[in-house]
Amino acid sequence: MLSLLLSAVLAVQAMAVLELNVPEQPVVALHSSDVVLNCSFNHTNPFNLSDLSVFWQLTDTQRSVHRYLEGHDQLADQAERFANRTRLFPNQLGLGNASLLLSRVVVADEGSYTCFVRVKDFGSAALLLQVAAPYSKPVVTLEPQSNLRPGDEVALTCVSYGGYPEGDVIWQDAGGRNLTENITTSVVANEEGLFTVTSVITVVLEPNSTYSCRLINPILGEEGYISVTVTGQNIAFPPVALWVTVGLAVCLLVLLIALAAVCRRKIKESCEEAKREAEEAKVLEEEEESKTDVRDTSLWNV
Repeated sequence: MLSLLLSAVLAVQAMAVLELNVPEQPVVALHSSDVVLNCSFNHTNPFNLSDLSVFWQLTDTQRSVHRYLEGHDQLADQAERFANRTRLFPNQLGLGNASLLLSRVVVADEGSYTCFVRVKDFGSAALLLQVAAPYSKPVVTLEPQSNLRPGDEVALTCVSYGGYPEGDVIWQDAGGRNLTENITTSVVANEEGLFTVTSVITVVLEPNSTYSCRLINPILGEEGYISVTVTGQNIAFPPVALWVTVGLAVCLLVLLIALAAVCRRKIKESCEEAKREAEEAKVLEEEEESKTDVRDTSLWNV
């Protein structure tokens, strides 16, 4: 009976569970940065590192992320995509720190990781890693861009790129009211898994319309914002064309004034010349008449 009881006690001891501490909330890592996946254990009795085993693996696929056995890293079966990107903290293993440093985080690293530790007793715990990347500042363009009049339909396009996870787009009017109709939003991932978000809203143009595009990253809580004011006029001139038109009008006016001055001077000179010629003709006529009178007088005297 005593031997059976002793066997039962030894079996319970062999199955004793080592308590591990990991974050309860998801661990957020920025894309391309480094992150520490915290895992610690409490062991009251001193131990040799040669007796310690630490094993990190992907929870779902059970692929090896990092393994430590008999005082050394054992990476022969490590998943290829984690090569040269993982390490433990050797100086802190004896203090109960089995945390993993994961370098150059990529979108594909997102998921659940399980930490296994054995020091006579055995324990495991899982944590969730979430990857995030901030979006670029949104840019808004409109089509058409010119000759806009009240009542025209205008398509506003808001684009932001390089973010993760998929962002939420909110369109608002000048009063801060959310616009929900005539909106089309598309999300495209690049080779790194980062998203480009494109949202298009079609609106009927008013004389003065202001619209804003907000893009929210659900993990980081960051918000990109941009607003645009679209003006519709009955006759719209692009600024450059307007100044060109004004310049041409001024040049034409100056030319007309100069032409009028030249014509006036020419007319005045012509009038003076005609007057002078008339006076000369009158003088000649008077001289001829005088000569004729003298000749007639001489004939009568003879």
